[in-house]
Amino acid sequence: MGDARHIVAFGGGGFSMERDNTLLDDYVLGLVARERPRVCFLPTASGDADHYIVRFYRAFDSSRCEPSHVSLFRRDSGAADIHEHILASDIVYVGGGSVVSLLGTWRAHGLDTTLRRAWEQGTIMCGVSAGSLCWFRSAVSAFHGPPRLVEGLGLLPYSNCVHYDCERDRDGAFRQHLLAGMCAGYAAEDGAALHFSGERLLSVVTSRPKARAFRMRCTDLGRIERRALPARYLGVPALRLAA
Repeated sequence: MGDARHIVAFGGGGFSMERDNTLLDDYVLGLVARERPRVCFLPTASGDADHYIVRFYRAFDSSRCEPSHVSLFRRDSGAADIHEHILASDIVYVGGGSVVSLLGTWRAHGLDTTLRRAWEQGTIMCGVSAGSLCWFRSAVSAFHGPPRLVEGLGLLPYSNCVHYDCERDRDGAFRQHLLAGMCAGYAAEDGAALHFSGERLLSVVTSRPKARAFRMRCTDLGRIERRALPARYLGVPALRLAA
């Protein structure tokens, strides 16, 4: 796959949002050559909610991977050394919730540095909602009310907007921040995922036939340019199934 550094950023979807639709999660697992990839779940953005962790283990059962999690809000962290555990994982899967709380907690525990090291060594990073926004330089978050600008980890030098099709205010806020000088970036609808190899967008994959993603930037004329990106649906069309 060229560059060893990979990030798969979901606009929305995966086990926490798409019951009985495993296409995006299966896609990420398929990026690892190991028969049973070591998948570490970070539920930090949800405050390490018990129900979220349980749902992760149900979706990523031991028959197809080696699931684990790291908790930063509980005495039992889920790993003896959280930094070494992350560095030894094949995939780091970040859950949704508050990206502001997630970033503050990670930085307090030094996980921002550890996650960058893991990414640079070839651990695949992925996530949904807050777990998508966190990898970018800038992001638009609406978890705590009206959409606001958040500075992420900056592994990807772009801006990001998730849930682009289902939360009306996000498009307007994203455009306003672009006009105000925020770096160019991407908007992804629920069911669409942006797959980056290094800093290059490798592909857009979807778990829903009509899910879309866009490249957005402010032009020299002070206008917002929105370009729909080619996307590959991961499912099999109904007509082919019937055949």
